[in-house]
Amino acid sequence: MAIVGLLSGCDLKSNRIENTKELNREIKASQIKRVTNTQLIYSADEWGKKISQIAEKSLKAELEKNAEAGTALCGDLSKIPVIAALEKEYGVKVQLLGSADLKSKELAPKEREVLDAYLYSARAKAAAGDNLQQLNDTLLVYNAPVSPESIVCKKCMTGQDTSFGVWRLLFSKKEIIRKLDAKQLKN
Repeated sequence: MAIVGLLSGCDLKSNRIENTKELNREIKASQIKRVTNTQLIYSADEWGKKISQIAEKSLKAELEKNAEAGTALCGDLSKIPVIAALEKEYGVKVQLLGSADLKSKELAPKEREVLDAYLYSARAKAAAGDNLQQLNDTLLVYNAPVSPESIVCKKCMTGQDTSFGVWRLLFSKKEIIRKLDAKQLKN
């Protein structure tokens, strides 16, 4: 009997240690973090550049490998494993927009205005740069134009009068803060 009590006491102690570690992680996750607006914007901009380049490279590879199957991926980029991994890692939604999206009710009015400006630049054959906008208190959107000569525009944006495409990366501030906090904990 005493041995059973002793063994169960040891088991309880190891469970308690594991629970304590888990509790500490939970407490750290719920603590208020001080992240400046500058840090948020800088991080979203840097990640946006990186993610849009990787997404374009991945989609190009899929289109070159199998054009028919690749074209189906244009509408649902999360079916490309690399893009799905980026969405999960950064808590970002990756989309490819074209002129048809100018009337999309899913986009905020500010986003439609930016998209219209990108279309205007494409029609004028003027260079357009990346763009980061704050949509509301919780969301940031990063846009990057796709080169009109790119296979991405040629295969994914068929039926448009102008060869035009824009990467849309929708970031949640909460996810940016969570990722920044995880980086700080590693250092």
